[in-house]
Amino acid sequence: MILPICPADALALAGLHGLAFPPAEAWGADAMRLMLEMPGTFGLWQPDAGLVLARVAVDEAEILTIGVVPAARRRGLGAALLLAALAGAQARAAATMFLEVAADNLPARGLYAALGFSPVGRRRDYYGPGRDAEVMRRGIAPDLSSS
Repeated sequence: MILPICPADALALAGLHGLAFPPAEAWGADAMRLMLEMPGTFGLWQPDAGLVLARVAVDEAEILTIGVVPAARRRGLGAALLLAALAGAQARAAATMFLEVAADNLPARGLYAALGFSPVGRRRDYYGPGRDAEVMRRGIAPDLSSS
């Protein structure tokens, strides 16, 4: 079951993020709390399995982070979290969603493409020297089934 996140969940979210990402990329509880307290930010999670944080500003949304722990991968949770974030962004009047993904993260790029995201740019060395980010975009249609 996917549940809404609140700032009080920051410590648990940090632990979950630490399981889903390499140590150098994991966010701590303070970072989680700060993100959740920013205007327009919302989050969803399945405790002990995965999370997504997103932010809406005017009519654009962005995924701040999305992660699924290794034991829960390849079961549809990443897609469910992303679709829930799209629905949350639509409810907040966003018309477009953006995200960044490591250019070498082929499974994530495949998931995002399957859900209607298209590449629109590249950020060189975004994840460190030699690790580019691909910027992807998708329109948020009223039924969420089309881009």
